[in-house]
Amino acid sequence: MRFLLLASAAFIFTACAAEQARDIQPFGPSAADYTKIVEAEFAAKDWPAKTLSEQSDALAAGDVSAANLTQAYLDRIEAIDRAGPQLQSVLALNPDAMAQAEASDARRKDGETLGPLDGVPILFKDNIETLDPVATTAGSYALKNNVTERDSPLVAGLRAQGAVILGKTNLSQWANFRSNESVSGWSALGGQVRNPHMLDRSPCGSSSGSGAAIAASLAAGAVGTETNGSIICPSNVNGVVGFKPTVGLVSQKYIVPISATQDTAGPMTKTVRGAAMMLDAMDNQDVDYASALDASALKGKRVGVMRFADGSNDDIKARFDASLDAMESAGATLVEIDEFSLDVENYGQKSLDVLLYEFKAGMNEYLTDAAPAVKARSLEQLIDFNANEPRETAIFDQDLFERAQAKGPLSDEAYVMAKADAVRGTGADGIDKLMRENTVDMLVSPSGPVASRIDPVNGDVWPSWAGAGYLAAVAGYPHITVPMGDVHGVPVGFSIMAGKGQDAAVLSYGYAFEQAGGKRVEPKYRRSAADRPELRQAMQP
Repeated sequence: MRFLLLASAAFIFTACAAEQARDIQPFGPSAADYTKIVEAEFAAKDWPAKTLSEQSDALAAGDVSAANLTQAYLDRIEAIDRAGPQLQSVLALNPDAMAQAEASDARRKDGETLGPLDGVPILFKDNIETLDPVATTAGSYALKNNVTERDSPLVAGLRAQGAVILGKTNLSQWANFRSNESVSGWSALGGQVRNPHMLDRSPCGSSSGSGAAIAASLAAGAVGTETNGSIICPSNVNGVVGFKPTVGLVSQKYIVPISATQDTAGPMTKTVRGAAMMLDAMDNQDVDYASALDASALKGKRVGVMRFADGSNDDIKARFDASLDAMESAGATLVEIDEFSLDVENYGQKSLDVLLYEFKAGMNEYLTDAAPAVKARSLEQLIDFNANEPRETAIFDQDLFERAQAKGPLSDEAYVMAKADAVRGTGADGIDKLMRENTVDMLVSPSGPVASRIDPVNGDVWPSWAGAGYLAAVAGYPHITVPMGDVHGVPVGFSIMAGKGQDAAVLSYGYAFEQAGGKRVEPKYRRSAADRPELRQAMQP
């Protein structure tokens, strides 16, 4: 995704099967057709409207079959992702999905259910390999035929619990690490993902398709990946729960890489319980995150309020303050933290250098082991491929690829020192120090700004930033965002982070906040802000 230099000099949200004619379209239906769409009510109904945990319970009770649930999602994807609002959030469907659902129903009939996710349809960001006959493309023509026939361990974990592998979601191409001029949610193969709350607003990235798909009820859950904000930002602007685990908790094997230091996959769902249920199957630890959720988890806890990261938007501040009131009502003690500065000279450049070095090493290793049909077998060959494929560079260039190619090996002293400084500044001298000096159990802030408009001419142009997700991303610490309402119909989220390995605690804090003050809003599929009644009236003479 595009890198933005924040006031804190932090780079954020790294981690967009259309032909050229589909790459740039008007966002959503024509004005003449919009009234018909509103009348058609694209709001989710029946089983797709339910949460993951509700569907799990219904499957166990026999109230719905996995086959019917899967078909309902396939129908909904056809109705609003391919047609109607044309969200373009799902890049490819798994042709074996219905067979998997029917197999789940047969197991359940025989009393051989594999787990609470048996029969639950899940989508995966299209940089995560599955053994199904679906390519893992990262949104690129270079990987269009990358059918590896192997499961990433996180997919294997979900499959072992009987989850239905529904398909792959669109993304910011190459997890938004190709160009500083990128457009979040755009990929050469998938076109532009659209935010279901407001179709001309950014879905953020790089897990844009996963966030939009869950907001629009196109699957029970989705898996995203994050290097720096790529789970948290799309969850924030699409109004869903996103959880970024401690780096290493979820295996990154067979996932198209950016950074060995920062990359992690994580669940994106409508509720914290759904995210915890998915993590139970995805991680490599013997921990039952879902059972550990506690609605009273905030009682007696000290909450560090990162005022230095609450931004300048008064509407976001108002939602944030209301959320803090809810935490206080749930028994938490609020501790104001007004100031923080990174104790790392040239932090922005160093944090980017770490990614550039690691991207080159990781991409060369990944491409060497890609499917035989993939012709580009190194970063250098990938750069050449893009230079000769107009569809790849129709909107923006590949300057980050080129800068990464110019880097040396991971043994370079410049890399070793940059990594040590970046991790120390955000971890030991960042989150750990903030928590220790203020004697708090967690740190909270807004999750990000209100989504900006999609701009394929200028690339991503974001307002003044809110949030401090870069701290958890670069340190590799757990971070959850939970919806806290909206600003004129565009969702905003509430962030909770803590120290390394405190994943179960962060999930439980997020769950307790969700019960006390979480506010998820359903998408309305508006064309633009001008379709909001209060704004339309104000904008007319």
